[in-house]
Amino acid sequence: MLVWATAALAQSTTPPPAPAAQANAAPAAPIALSKRLACRAGAQSKSGQERQDQIQLCMAQARLDCLKQAIDQKVVGPQRQEFVKSCVGVP
Repeated sequence: MLVWATAALAQSTTPPPAPAAQANAAPAAPIALSKRLACRAGAQSKSGQERQDQIQLCMAQARLDCLKQAIDQKVVGPQRQEFVKSCVGVP
């Protein structure tokens, strides 16, 4: 599971930057398997504090990846916060 989740995160690519006007108006596209679920699935084999640490590190990396994507697409303001939340898979 850990290998699968890691591979899923590694395969997420940053699409080419969109024009600023389009990126600000368009919501993030839904993802089949959220990064949040991938982090939880990747930490299933661990338990206790080690599991919590693994999920926390994975989520931090997922947020960073989504923030980089938002910056590349020139998403700003409140739309950036919503973009990152939806990208990571936070309800």
